[in-house]
Order: sequence, then structure tokens, then C-alpha cells
Amino acid sequence: MTKGALWIITMSGICMVIQSSVTAVHLRNMEHFITAITHLEDSNPGLSPLALVTSLHKIAERSDNVTHDFVGSSDTQDDIHNKNNSFITEQLNIKNSLSHFLNKVTHHFITEKGHEERGVVLTPDGTTVALAPLLLGLEYGLRANEDNNQPHGFYLLPLAKYLGMSFLHATPPERLGPGGCWDSVYAPMVFTLSGMPSLATDAVVHGGMDGAILGKHLSVVNCSEVNLSTLLRSYYLETMEELDHVSNTQLRGRYRRQNFKKITNSSLFQEKVAEALHSHQADIGVESLIEKGIKEFVLRYMECPAIIPRCIWGAAPPTVPLDTLSPPLQFLYIHHTSTPSKPCRNLQACSKNMRAMQHFHQKDRGWYDIGYSFVVGSDGYIYEGRGWTSVGAHTKGRNSVGYGVAFIGNYAAHLPSKYDMELLRHHLVKCGVSRGFLQKNFTILGHRQVVATTTCPGDSLYSEITTWEHYKDTDPLK
Repeated sequence: MTKGALWIITMSGICMVIQSSVTAVHLRNMEHFITAITHLEDSNPGLSPLALVTSLHKIAERSDNVTHDFVGSSDTQDDIHNKNNSFITEQLNIKNSLSHFLNKVTHHFITEKGHEERGVVLTPDGTTVALAPLLLGLEYGLRANEDNNQPHGFYLLPLAKYLGMSFLHATPPERLGPGGCWDSVYAPMVFTLSGMPSLATDAVVHGGMDGAILGKHLSVVNCSEVNLSTLLRSYYLETMEELDHVSNTQLRGRYRRQNFKKITNSSLFQEKVAEALHSHQADIGVESLIEKGIKEFVLRYMECPAIIPRCIWGAAPPTVPLDTLSPPLQFLYIHHTSTPSKPCRNLQACSKNMRAMQHFHQKDRGWYDIGYSFVVGSDGYIYEGRGWTSVGAHTKGRNSVGYGVAFIGNYAAHLPSKYDMELLRHHLVKCGVSRGFLQKNFTILGHRQVVATTTCPGDSLYSEITTWEHYKDTDPLK
């Protein structure tokens, strides 16, 4: 089979016909973007990774007011748009359908009506990533490699620009985030933000983090051996089963928060934000805005774990409005689901488990919603249940004084993975304390310590949590 024939088959899987219209549109997910990159590489074997990334970023920046002056271009937006279309269709020798797809998927903006965020894609693990800051980070890394010039922390500058502009032009809590939801996880086309947008939405931050991690990597490797589609595929598309056999998770998107934390610190990041805003440094109060913004960023994206929101895993709405909590709370109650008894290893399986639990709790138990506050999957993510602010239905008699967190699976005879336990033990609890939801001296208890008729969270997991900080062997309320 020829590459051209393979591309036609691949694109037929990408294209959807909506309401019997003859106009084909492309799904907004990372798999299809990487497929497009693969096609560009195959069709242009002599094109360097830097030339490819630069051309793609020119498309992304054609009306990107945040990065337009950052990359030093003086062309008008219309001129850039025309030049990019010509370059993509003629120089890269591809058809207009793919050129149209790349324009739509890389050009980042937020609509005034409806707050739809464009230029973002959904990754297989449920994360939404903006491609413009990702491409800019890749370009910076490749240029640093080519120029043999790697200023300290250069890879942070693309994200720093977005953050700095957002710190200047927005007020708390609208200077970071929000996240949002797709119209369909299986066939994503429209991503709608869940609140007032900042210039540094969650998708932009994710793309900036990934660009920094991958850009730093590209700045030091042998670029003659770099294949962008291969790099992006291993970073975004590998499953947990595949990652089980990978000793180095440094270049894996699932671990972006931990890996980003390894390549920066608050003072370095603050320095780069100030550098990115060099023209504003003389303004009174800018330094204070940057310092406060960085503290907020560190808490939100470096200390708190990634949580899959309800709308991503497909939650049904509560049957009635839920009662609200009055944090900070004292207790964290640990559960296992028992049924389902097997760990879930990807977004699809974990989402299915979450929906099944919610259905059981609502239909069989008669509760208003899924009972747990949070659920730990086996795919490297925590799933949102009732969250930090709603009273749960997880630990009889104690729902108003503590949060209930369950691990998916039966842990009577074995433990969850070390990584899954650390998500709760070191990240979720720290986030809860920092954000004022958990008391600093909170108490960890197993479900069985409060409800005598259960063995939850299983003998093996219960034995493990007895070694954790904040665990108490007796229930303070008894």
C-alpha cells in the first residue's frame, strides 16, 4: 500500500459528515494532529524538524496577539495568513483539506459568544492541550540546539509570556484557567470553557508545560535523529500498559506536572515571566502581580494533581442540588470500590467505571449522586466525584466532616500502584490543605474504622495506610 493510499484511508477516519452535509470536518484530538505531522514528514523527507515546526507555528500565530510580537514577526495578520496558506499548500505539497485542518487546530483563540476555546486538542488520557504554546516550545528548543545557545531557563519563555499577559490583564480568580468540557470525548469538535476565560487557560498551560519539557529535551539531543511525529506519539499516545515497561517517564505527557516541576522553580519561573514582560517592567505593581500570579500557578498546576472533571468522564447530573460543605474539614476516609474489582488502565475504562458507580449509587442506593468525593483511577489520574465543596455519601455518619476517596479495584490481597497511592498521599492532600479544604492536622482513617460492618478499603490497602502520615489507629470521634 502506498503512503498516499494510507493517508486517504487515515483521513477518512478523521473526517466526519455532519447532518448529511458534504463539508468534511476533522476531529480535534491529538491522534489526528500527529497523523497530520506524520504525513508532512513522509511527504517532505528533506524537511528539518525546525523548518516543520516553524511553519506550523506560523499558522498558529497568524492572529495570536499574545505571541505575535514575541517571535519577532512584523507582518500583518492577513499577510501572515496568506503566506502561511501558500507555504503549507505549495512548499509542503499538501492539499487544501489538510491545510484547513492545520489552520483550525493550531490557531488558538476564545470566542466572545459561548467561550468556546479553539486551537486545542483532546489527548487520549483526557487532557486538553493548546497547540500554539506547544509548537512555540518545540521551536525554541530546536533553535537553541541549532544555534548552540541555551540561556538558562529559555524553555520557560513561551509559557511565561502567556502567564505574564494574563497576570497583567486579569484579576483573581480569572488570571488562570479555567478548564472546560468537550461536546464529545469520542468525537471531539467543540471545547467550551467552564467559566470566564483568562489568557492562560488550562489548555494553554498544559501546552506550555509540554512545550517546555519537550523543548528542553530537543535543545540537547542530536536533531538529525529527531522525528517529531515519533516524539509526540510516545509523549501523548502511549497507554499505561506500555508505560509499565518504561523506566524513564520524563518524556510522557501523563506525568507533565511532576516533570515540569523538575525543570523549574518559583524564582526561575518568576524571572522568566518578568523577562517575557520586559516592556512592562517599569510599571508600578507589575512585580507584585507576577509574584502573586506565580504563587497561584504553582499551587494550581505544580502542587495539585490533575483531576479529570465530571463532564469528561460522563457524569449524570445530581438528581437534586447537593448540600455544600464548610471547609476546612478534619478527615480523609480511604475506600476501595471492590466492585469494579479490577484496576482501570485508561480513560475509557476508568470513565466507564465511574459511570457504573454513579448509576449504582443513584439507582440502587437512592443517593443523589456518586457518593465519593474523589476516585483514584489506575491510569495516573484522579477523577472528580462530588469534589471539595459538596457533601458526599461515602462514610455513614461522617459525610459532613470529611472527604471520601476511593481507589478503583479490590485491594484485599494486593496494593494499588505506588504512583496511584502517591497521587493521593502526597499530591491530593497537599492540594486540599493549600487550598483550604483540609485542615493542616487532618486525620486519615480507613472506612472500616468508622463503619464496623465493612472490610473496606481491603486488608492490603488498609495495612498500607496505617504507615501514612496523618493516619490514626483510633477514630477521634468515637
